[in-house]
Amino acid sequence: MAGNCLPPVNITGSGRPVLEPNEIECFFLSGVDLLCEDDPGTSFPHLKSGLLILTTYRILWLPDSAASGGGAAGAVPLAAISHIFSVKKSLRSVFSSPRVRFQVSLSPEGRVEAVGSRSVVVTVVVRGKGDCDAFLAKFWENWRARAWEEAGSGSSNAAATTAETATTSSSGGIYSSDGTVRMVGVSGILRKEQEMWESTDRSLQEAFQDLNALMSKAKEMVMLAEKMRLKLLSGSNSQANATNDEEMGSKEEMQDWLLSIGIISPVTKESAGALYHQQLSRQLADFVKIPLEKAGGIINLIDIYCLFNRARGTELISPDDLLQACSLWEKFDVPVVLRKFDSGVMVIQTKSHSDEEVSSFYLSFRDSSLFTDSVIGQGESHKEVGFSSTPFRTEHKEHSYMNHSSLA
Repeated sequence: MAGNCLPPVNITGSGRPVLEPNEIECFFLSGVDLLCEDDPGTSFPHLKSGLLILTTYRILWLPDSAASGGGAAGAVPLAAISHIFSVKKSLRSVFSSPRVRFQVSLSPEGRVEAVGSRSVVVTVVVRGKGDCDAFLAKFWENWRARAWEEAGSGSSNAAATTAETATTSSSGGIYSSDGTVRMVGVSGILRKEQEMWESTDRSLQEAFQDLNALMSKAKEMVMLAEKMRLKLLSGSNSQANATNDEEMGSKEEMQDWLLSIGIISPVTKESAGALYHQQLSRQLADFVKIPLEKAGGIINLIDIYCLFNRARGTELISPDDLLQACSLWEKFDVPVVLRKFDSGVMVIQTKSHSDEEVSSFYLSFRDSSLFTDSVIGQGESHKEVGFSSTPFRTEHKEHSYMNHSSLA
């Protein structure tokens, strides 16, 4: 148990940590102990043999049982670290597990905090396979970059901008303080969205100048998409009464598109090392939940490959990596499985998806005009009964032979 000393870390159903906004994973180490060797009597817990993840904001420690829902995960904020000790090479260190030591601040209650009354030295003991020198270099880089401060200042600026906008909107009159006509009503909303799209278009044109510009702008575009999604969500809530069904549908489509634009912290071979396919498998299991819900519980593997690569931006994966990641789901307690039909078609489906239920569904509706050949391809008809047209066509073909004797 991480105890009350360390801030807790939320874990997804696949055993992946829930990251903070704009937080990026940078390095993975397996078989790691996290302890306070200099002062065993301190409130800092002794954490044994877990997965350590270095991000731009925190050091995360996940127990091996986190994937199955047991144990407790903890974090050490980089803001709470006051010093990182250099590794001294000696004859003894050659025959012992690599160690990385750093100093963290503790509150009077013994909790790890950015501003504390005292400090303790924490030791990372790497008992598994991993490049400790590369981890230490990345640790120094992230600690010196202080990305958490930029995130805090960005949130403060956003809050100030929101407050200023609210103040301006609440003031009366059609003229703003500089004498220009205030953007009000439907025309004002359209004008604001037009300006937003023009700004986005300029960003896209700049990003596609060359590959280097695209790589540098990828994170910025993901953040822009997230801000636009939140803006649409807040807009739809505040203007629900004044919006018709067609406009609401277009906003939902826009939200879905923005959701699929990017994964802020994609698992890469550089950051995960030997744990690449394991962590990729867990991230993929979290990613497919929304597409599966929209597709009725089953979706073609090639569709997931396209959606997942589009979400990863420039960090594309190969088909072999996708297959290997899917095959590892059998070892993890995740609610999705990879399935291969007799025809060779491969799909991803939820564990709750049942062939018997699908067969019964076909039998109960075999005489209905809703499922005639002329209507099967229409998405609206399938929405009425809870099916998406794409997986329905796949299942329809694969189950035709299976149910032929029953339907005859």
